[in-house]
Amino acid sequence: MLHITKEFPGIKANDDITLQLKRGEIHALLGENGAGKSTLMSVLFGLYQAEQGEIRKDGKPVHIKDPNEANRLGIGMVHQHFKLVECFTVLDNIILGVEDTRHGFLQYDSARKKVMELSEKYGLRVDPDALISDISVGMQQRVEILKMLYRDNEILIFDEPTAVLTPQEIQELMDIMRGFKEEGKSILFITHKLAEIMAVADRCTVLRKGQYVGTVNVADTTREELSRMMVGREVSFDLDKKAKNVGDVILSVKDMVVASKAHNNNAVKGVSFDVHAGEIVCIAGIEGNGQTELIYGLTGLEPLKNGTITLCGKDITHASIRDRSKAGMSHIPEDRHKHGLVLDYTLEQNMVLQRYWEPEFQNHGVIRSQEVRKYAEKLIERFDVRSGQGPVTIARSMSGGNQQKAIIAREIDKDPQLLIAVQPTRGLDVGAIEYIHQQLLAERDAGRAVLLISLELDEVRSLSDRILVIFEGEIVGDFEKAEMEELGLYMAGAKRKGKGAAK
Repeated sequence: MLHITKEFPGIKANDDITLQLKRGEIHALLGENGAGKSTLMSVLFGLYQAEQGEIRKDGKPVHIKDPNEANRLGIGMVHQHFKLVECFTVLDNIILGVEDTRHGFLQYDSARKKVMELSEKYGLRVDPDALISDISVGMQQRVEILKMLYRDNEILIFDEPTAVLTPQEIQELMDIMRGFKEEGKSILFITHKLAEIMAVADRCTVLRKGQYVGTVNVADTTREELSRMMVGREVSFDLDKKAKNVGDVILSVKDMVVASKAHNNNAVKGVSFDVHAGEIVCIAGIEGNGQTELIYGLTGLEPLKNGTITLCGKDITHASIRDRSKAGMSHIPEDRHKHGLVLDYTLEQNMVLQRYWEPEFQNHGVIRSQEVRKYAEKLIERFDVRSGQGPVTIARSMSGGNQQKAIIAREIDKDPQLLIAVQPTRGLDVGAIEYIHQQLLAERDAGRAVLLISLELDEVRSLSDRILVIFEGEIVGDFEKAEMEELGLYMAGAKRKGKGAAK
């Protein structure tokens, strides 16, 4: 990709960027949220057309007008937010657009045979007849990878492939990528996670604010050097954490039971725990062990089958979501698109989603637009939310990391008694992670109660004052400090403490 320039209203997403990919290499693309990485890959995949620049494949200029053309050239892409049809089966999604038909009828047998052969060869086991809506996020990613392999792509683009995976699934994906490289396939790998780049990439190209910073051989560099290239300053990997000053119980959960949507069993089974003012309590576990349903029950997204929830001494078990918010609960959700933002609203509208009825923002039922804008501008500056057109930017057009920052800004500025943060740094760069960790610690030091749900074990250990391990819907361990190996054993269900340990 030579001298690529791509502009959107109010922003130059790619400014004269050159990127060269060798056959049989894993090439990482690193940059802050909004640095232009996904845009550059979308140009390569034909989703966007660049205003300037040229793409060459095997030395010959090519014009990629759409993703079908990219596929014909052997270029495939796994997007950060998967492009799957939820009501279709795994097999339907893999063959969609390249169906083999005879006399107008789909030839499923040959397609199924090829898919099963590919899944066996690359260790990407899937159930071809399962509906996308019924399978885990990690399994959906396997479907996206099989879509590329089914089309015999030789250049594979992975956009933030590990952002939604468990540590075990990340390890599997790394092994799969190494296998692709050995076969001579070329991989472009967008990530924020420096450890992953050090583990699998051969070379790394760094972008900053839409511009090319440099390309380095990974074997000759360090995490610190990469982070400095990415954010233009030193980044601290060590948290400055003060001694905790624990106060009264803010959240008390007793005998909570939440039903599962996926099967007939309960997803949360009689869970009890307390969170005090001035502490960060983390619920750690492998994805799919009831964390999601536990948070849905706490925040009012799902009703409880049994149990009570008390916030600041007030019973909120049956309270509405708005009443929980008014009682002092803030929620940074796991799925920022589904539960965090209205994607077609502007940034300023999203900033006041849970406060627009307050006198500051409305007068006799009419929104005070100037006050909303002033408030949004204040949060945008304070939390460094980057967008092309400031407060009037449509949320959908922002990078995933800046969407996340907007949610965090809104939820923290509500001045909550309890902050529930679910995967708060998922898909964020090291600079943004450092900032959000500082914000969570600031909330704790200001006497708030923080309940953190994270799949990142480094994050769990560095931020938490207490760690509760959840396995198959039950709290099986309660730690002040824990070694990685021990945590792993509890998370896998190999060990558990006595019942009631977390009360």
